[in-house]
Amino acid sequence: MADIGIDLGTTNSLVAVFDGERPRLIRNASGGFLTPSVVSVTPQSEVLVGLAARERLISHANATAANFKRLMGTERTTMLDHMSYRPEELSALVLRSLKQDAEADLGEPVSAAVISVPAYFNDQQRRATMDAARLAGLEVTRLVNEPTAAALAYGLEAKSDGTFLVFDLGGGTFDVSILDRYDDVMEVKATTGDSRLGGEDFTDVLQRLIVAKAGLALEHQSPSARAIVRRQADAMKHALSQQHDATFDMDLGGGRLEGRLTRQEFETACAPLLARLRGPVERAVRDSGLDPNDFDGVVLVGGATRMQMVKSLVARLFGRLPMVSIDPDTTVALGAAVQAGLSRNGALKDVVMTDVCPFTLGIAARDEASGPLQLQYVAPIIERNAVVPISRSDTFCTVNDKQTAIKVAVYQGENMRPENNVLLGQLSVPVPSNKAGAEFISVRFTYDVSGMLQVEVTVTSTGKVLSQVFQNSQGMAEEDVALRFKALQHLKLPPREDAANKELLARMERLYEESRGSMRDSIRHMIVEFESEIADQKMRNPEACRKRFATQLDSFEQSPLLGD
Repeated sequence: MADIGIDLGTTNSLVAVFDGERPRLIRNASGGFLTPSVVSVTPQSEVLVGLAARERLISHANATAANFKRLMGTERTTMLDHMSYRPEELSALVLRSLKQDAEADLGEPVSAAVISVPAYFNDQQRRATMDAARLAGLEVTRLVNEPTAAALAYGLEAKSDGTFLVFDLGGGTFDVSILDRYDDVMEVKATTGDSRLGGEDFTDVLQRLIVAKAGLALEHQSPSARAIVRRQADAMKHALSQQHDATFDMDLGGGRLEGRLTRQEFETACAPLLARLRGPVERAVRDSGLDPNDFDGVVLVGGATRMQMVKSLVARLFGRLPMVSIDPDTTVALGAAVQAGLSRNGALKDVVMTDVCPFTLGIAARDEASGPLQLQYVAPIIERNAVVPISRSDTFCTVNDKQTAIKVAVYQGENMRPENNVLLGQLSVPVPSNKAGAEFISVRFTYDVSGMLQVEVTVTSTGKVLSQVFQNSQGMAEEDVALRFKALQHLKLPPREDAANKELLARMERLYEESRGSMRDSIRHMIVEFESEIADQKMRNPEACRKRFATQLDSFEQSPLLGD
């Protein structure tokens, strides 16, 4: 059975396999490794995932979705072609495509995977990820934190021991982990982050700058027009990572909009985001008990770390340049494959990996100092960044006379107030009727590397024990999964051999939307010609055909104006 690892990203996703003694990336149907986390649905109930779907963000904006990873763990839905989809369902379609790629590469069915998640994903977000996998027909053998996966991939390549900080800025999330490597032991000392901060927020800033320069009221524009502005912003973000200024040039139907932005303007506008990046870094360093000068290196992970301002921020914080020996886009997927291979591959038998609990776990208790107000707070039992597996206990007592039960409400999070944290569940523990403070319970939390929390409550006076397991695999009910799984089955992925054609056709349609005049006519004729040629059953070299049309499209896109 193959050991595969999946990096389910906000912007791009990847799949890798532990093959022999090393992990390797698996190519998608388009021949690349990065699969855009974009889903588009056609009127024929065909679902496009990846590059073809991304091209349709403009031409079929109402039937295409992106950035839905940020909605994981919420009840928000997305409308695609008059149908409503949960974020788990959209993620499941991406996972299903990656599963299909892995099966085509390996020549065998794939039913299980290790999937990476942001270290700062809470329990609800982790449950949603597990549900997405189940909807895709995958069993998740483990959820691995993204910085931990990156540390695994980096640790396999590292030539020497030391203490490293993993700075992971992806499309939608930000994580920081501190890793100590010695004698084939990789120990995570601390991890923290921000699950609402990523490269897409920097694109948002550029989008606002473009709108301001162009004098646009973006809220009054069509979905296609908004998608064009977004695409321009994303292209400028990449350009400003390499050069000191960049231009935008758009036709939204009401005339051509042109302008220029400098890297300095971009970085100045991003100052609040850079300040948000500092907070988790400083907290992780404090939690680890280390000094910034103690680190042997800083490893950058995630495509957003290619921005010059991010590299500069890391250099200022640590007084050294970050390490750039690894590909920030692919490291997490490779590490997830390493994690998949740890349990069953002899080549990794000497590698030991420890992890930490990213959030504090505790129960709601009454603050005695609040008197008759009976204010509650979360009493921590397992503090954040405790090494897992771990078991800790604390003792609590009744607060009212003749009380016959104690409600043990289990929370995850750092806020003092219960309502500002994630409620994992609760138990009602019967106790003998007695005066306030006379009956005691011992509450023990046991947390393991898979994210399973066992809560055991012992009544001191009677010795009675109640136990409950909270595991991130228990999200949607089985009947809900079965219904939604069935509903997704009517959406068919195109055959892999058709994927490259679908991608090129979507690109043509997108350029048609963006162009005007004679160029639009040229692209229309090109679409008709291409569809005729690929429909010809006697075609012997479809790859050469695609290359010929792609070359023509390249020349169109390099034209300064997509129209007369």
